[in-house]
Amino acid sequence: MGFNCGIVGLPNVGKSTLFNALTSTAAAQAANYPFCTIEPNVGRVAVPDPRLDRLAEVAKSGKIIPTQLEFVDIAGLVRGASRGEGLGNQFLANIREVDAIVHVLRCFEDGDVTHVEGSVDPVRDAQTIETELMLADLDSLERRVIATGKKAKGGDKDAKAQVEVMEPVLAALREGKPARSVKLDDDQRIILKTLGLLTSKPLLYACNVEEASAATGNTFSAKVAAMARAEGAAQVVISAAIEAEVALLADDEERKEFLQALGLQETGLARVIRAGYELLHLITFFTVGPKEAHAWTLPKGLKAPQAAGVIHTDFERGFIRAETISYADFIACGGEAGAKEAGRMRLEGKDYVVQDGDIFHFLFNV
Repeated sequence: MGFNCGIVGLPNVGKSTLFNALTSTAAAQAANYPFCTIEPNVGRVAVPDPRLDRLAEVAKSGKIIPTQLEFVDIAGLVRGASRGEGLGNQFLANIREVDAIVHVLRCFEDGDVTHVEGSVDPVRDAQTIETELMLADLDSLERRVIATGKKAKGGDKDAKAQVEVMEPVLAALREGKPARSVKLDDDQRIILKTLGLLTSKPLLYACNVEEASAATGNTFSAKVAAMARAEGAAQVVISAAIEAEVALLADDEERKEFLQALGLQETGLARVIRAGYELLHLITFFTVGPKEAHAWTLPKGLKAPQAAGVIHTDFERGFIRAETISYADFIACGGEAGAKEAGRMRLEGKDYVVQDGDIFHFLFNV
C-alpha cells in the first residue's frame, strides 16, 4: 500500500533542492533502512517516529524497519500550464497520480536567484498554481458532467450520485474555489476521489526561507500561514539550503550539533515528512519481536483484518483475531511478556478499528 506526495512549485523556489535533500537523507540512511529511488524524480523516505526506536530497545529487536512515504519531484509549472504552456501537460499528468500535494513557496529574497514573476510573493505564487489547477479541473469536469448527466436522466443511479458531487464542485470552481473546499459527506468524498481532480487533493505549503529564519519563519512565511489557516491547509517552514547541508553530514551527532547551532531541534524534512503523513490521514501500527521492530502504514478508520492485509494478503484473507497491545502499555509493562502478565494484551476481532500505535500479532488460517 503506497502513499505519495507530489512536490510542486514555480521555477527557482527550491523545489528540487528540497527533493534532492530528501532523497540524499534517505540514501544516507540506507545502511539501516530500506530505501530505493524508483525513478530519478521519485524517492521513498523513512517517516520519523521515535516510538519505533523505543519499541526496538524494549524488545531488543535486531533490526528496525520504519514505515515510508514516497515523494515525487513534479515538473515545474508556469502560468498557462492548464493550456499546455511550458511543461504544463506533463505537470498535470504527473500531479494526477499523487495522493497529496506539497507546494514549495519561495519565502526568501536573493538577488542571485531570479524569480519567474520578477518579485517574491508566496501568496501570489500559491494562487498562480492553484488557478492553473482549478482551470484544468474546470475544463475536465465541464466535459464530463454532460455525459454523466445524460446517464443520470436515463436512470443510472451511479451517474446520479456522481452528478450530485460534480455540480457543487463545478459551481465552486467557477467561483475560483478548489474542489477540496466543497462540503461533502463521506460517500460523496469517495466519489470525488474517483473524479481525479487536481484541486481535491490535500495540500501542504512548504515555506522555503533563508537560513536565518529556519527556526522562526519570516514575514513571507507568516503570510502563508495566514492563508493556510483560512483555507484549512497545512503549512511548515523549512530552509532547503540547510536541508541540503544536513544531507551531506553522515554522522547523527554531527547533524544534531549542526541543527542545534541554528536553534533547530529537528530537520525541516522531518516536519515535511510527518506533515505529509498526517495530510494523508495515515496512522502507524507496529509488529515487534526479537528479529525486528517494524512500523506499518494504514489509513485512519480501517479495521484489524485490513491492517493484517498490509503485511500479507493471506493474513487478511484468513484473519482470525489480533493480539493487541497499545504502545503505552507495551512500554509501561516492559514489553510483550509484561503486558500479557498485567492483562494489558487484548484479543480484537474483525470489527476492531485500528488505533495509532497499536502493536499487533495476527492470528490467521489460510
